[in-house]
Amino acid sequence: MMTWTKTTNLKLCLLNAENLFLQFDAEPTKDLLKLSEIEWQKHSSSIYENKNLRKCQELGRGLLEINADIIMFCEVGGIESLKNFNHLFMNDCYSPVLIEGNSDRNIDVGYLIRKNTPFFFDILSNKSRLINYLYPHERLSLQSGYPLANKEISVSHKFSRDVAELRLFTSDKEKPFLMILLTHLKSRLDRDRIDPNGFERRQAELKTLLEIYKELELAHPLVPIVVAGDFNGNASPAETDEEFKDLYTLTGLKDVFELALLKPEDRATFYQVKNNTRTEGRQIDFCFLSPTLQAHLNHNSVKAYRYKTDFGVEHGIPKNMEEKLRLPSDHYPIVFEIENIPFS
Repeated sequence: MMTWTKTTNLKLCLLNAENLFLQFDAEPTKDLLKLSEIEWQKHSSSIYENKNLRKCQELGRGLLEINADIIMFCEVGGIESLKNFNHLFMNDCYSPVLIEGNSDRNIDVGYLIRKNTPFFFDILSNKSRLINYLYPHERLSLQSGYPLANKEISVSHKFSRDVAELRLFTSDKEKPFLMILLTHLKSRLDRDRIDPNGFERRQAELKTLLEIYKELELAHPLVPIVVAGDFNGNASPAETDEEFKDLYTLTGLKDVFELALLKPEDRATFYQVKNNTRTEGRQIDFCFLSPTLQAHLNHNSVKAYRYKTDFGVEHGIPKNMEEKLRLPSDHYPIVFEIENIPFS
């Protein structure tokens, strides 16, 4: 007797939304969308400036066009901002899911999950997990037993933001059919001049992210896993930055752009304008798939989405800082579809 396995298709989108703060002094209504930028900003007394209204509208328009089942966000100003974005710009089509992380800028990772999907979800945080890392001066302090001024000697730092683990399931949350690890690794900023380009901290965060991935792989060997986020560097297999090389020596994870064989010029998720005259496109956002998930990828669906004007015409590659600042985010969304994923 032949048995049929129920499956589902999912479209996923990853986006660093660039400081998506949307906090208002009163419950926001759609009337806010008719305001000028100056009036828009006056409706919030938060210390964080709300994201530009026009940029929010263009961002929402693009994400509605993408029409993903799950949107993975970096740089969201908390659950309130995510709820307000969903309400004002996404027609309340999604369920906002976010746990506040460790960011000193209050930018979190979170999800929008389409309502009325044939599954349930659960989210877990790894913000309290130690990354087995101390800065050089902290290591020296620990070795010498000479304490730092006004500071206790730390055992280890934690993630700069978080690794937000999303589990999709149909009946038993302990038996997921898909898991997603969403992160935003340490940036290249080094304001305190203690870790050049944030290299050591980012490397430690990557190693701990892979530890979490391997633990899940061991506990759920047949469950497909997505590892996604803003990696703040080149984690692709070509000329891989040193801090990401463990991806390829310790796991079988592969990026969707690599699996789909996209041309290098089509993989840019971030454009850096140098001296306001030269633009360099780089991929610093990634969606890695576990070996069990790679066969389910629809290669034709994979792309870096390009933002469009009010008239539906794609913005060109920004040639200077002024053009870059007009874009709704300094990152571009990654879009891909996975097909025929078996329900547990």
